[in-house]
Amino acid sequence: MITFRETSREEWDEIVQNFDQISFPQSWQWGDVQNELGHIAHRYAIYKDEQPVGLVLAVEKHAKRGRFLEIPSGPLIDWSDKEVVDQTIQQLKILAKKQRCVLVRLRPQLHDNPAYHDLMRQIGLTQSPMHLMADHTSIIDLSPDLDTLLTNMRQQTRYEIRRAPKRGVTVSVDNSEEMIEQFHQLQVETAKRQGFFPPHPKHLAASVHQLGDNARVYRADKDDTLLNFALVIDYGTESAYFEAASTPESRREPGAYALIWQAMCDARERGMKTFNLWGTAPPDQPEHRFAGVTTFKRGFGGDDVAFVPAYDIVTNPLLYRLNHALETVRKKRRKL
Repeated sequence: MITFRETSREEWDEIVQNFDQISFPQSWQWGDVQNELGHIAHRYAIYKDEQPVGLVLAVEKHAKRGRFLEIPSGPLIDWSDKEVVDQTIQQLKILAKKQRCVLVRLRPQLHDNPAYHDLMRQIGLTQSPMHLMADHTSIIDLSPDLDTLLTNMRQQTRYEIRRAPKRGVTVSVDNSEEMIEQFHQLQVETAKRQGFFPPHPKHLAASVHQLGDNARVYRADKDDTLLNFALVIDYGTESAYFEAASTPESRREPGAYALIWQAMCDARERGMKTFNLWGTAPPDQPEHRFAGVTTFKRGFGGDDVAFVPAYDIVTNPLLYRLNHALETVRKKRRKL
């Protein structure tokens, strides 16, 4: 028998240890981040014959085109267990209809494979026109020693890391309110220069407030000149380079290289096993918005990883068709 129960943080943190591939968007704290941003976090533990078998963090969001539920990097279940999968999808449909949502958008933490696409279609899901979190990324194994990590990098990346201290570039960590505000303002300026929409004004502050010691704001400077900011988040055994911003001056200095290298070294010292560079362009898409930064990120010697893309559970077919059309146009305009 499959049951779904509202759960506590203690229960969540215990059950989540049963899963190998976990990422911070399915942490209890990420639900708190979403609540602080004005969304609604729905959290459930899944039991089969009174044994815990899964977790669901579904974030309810309101948009002009309707309400919807997002499940980034989840749900955390055994996707080979048909009974658990079927009942999870059914419960999500019930929750979405109860909350009058147009759709449920999920992106499981599963490596991309044609078999999973077949499974999603078999259980009645529709592939989403938009991504949900980073479904293409570069992940670095932190287990080798530092010299080996450097050897695994592209020659230019290694050169820039070694050049940084000679250029007077320094990297520090500062989670103060002042740094968070500076970081957001730089995100707005970076977005204008590079032609994308910046995150919600409260996004950075909520992330640092709710994630506590698992969130670190890194900054790279040269003398008294700010070059780069980044938000790095730990969860489980993974450290993620989640948000970043840069000044025009950073194009002439190796600040970003120094920042990521320092974050990698720090994560390794904390016992993290992997460093996720969080977002690259899919292969063979040179016009993708992330194409330029993908070349930069791949220089650090990580492995290209593709997760199953986002899929939708449709609960309002009429409004969903409108959403699908709008998001298809938006994806093309944003070069995603």
